[in-house]
Amino acid sequence: MITIRKADEKKDYNKVWHIFSEVIKTGDTYVFDPSTSRDAMHKYWFAETMDTFVAVDENSDIVGTYFIKPNQVGLGSHIANCGYMVHPKHQGRGIGKQLCEHSIQIAREKGYVGMQFNVVVSTNLNAVRLWQKLGFKIIGTTPKGFK
Repeated sequence: MITIRKADEKKDYNKVWHIFSEVIKTGDTYVFDPSTSRDAMHKYWFAETMDTFVAVDENSDIVGTYFIKPNQVGLGSHIANCGYMVHPKHQGRGIGKQLCEHSIQIAREKGYVGMQFNVVVSTNLNAVRLWQKLGFKIIGTTPKGFK
């Protein structure tokens, strides 16, 4: 049983940092450098322009997180952009799907008319398959866009 709620920056920050650092340390699924600092993650994942959420399991452990924000400023602000992370030891349990479905609902509530993922690493096959299963389409690929 997973509950998704708005993140409490002070209370949840360290747990979100733990997920973030575990996910990026392999350097093969996200564009974040594996050496990204806690401060840099904080400025990005908890930026004023974002709403950050956490997935909490039946043991009250934070097992995943996502943010939602306008994809662009001004005339592009009607399209949402999100980023999702699930702690590696909790992957394969459908948490990513639940986070995405939650974000789609939040996007509707906030008045967004669409959602765009700017960077999905093509070798992150689980993410690509999940987004396609949920109705998202690949509209472009950048050759050598990921180091």
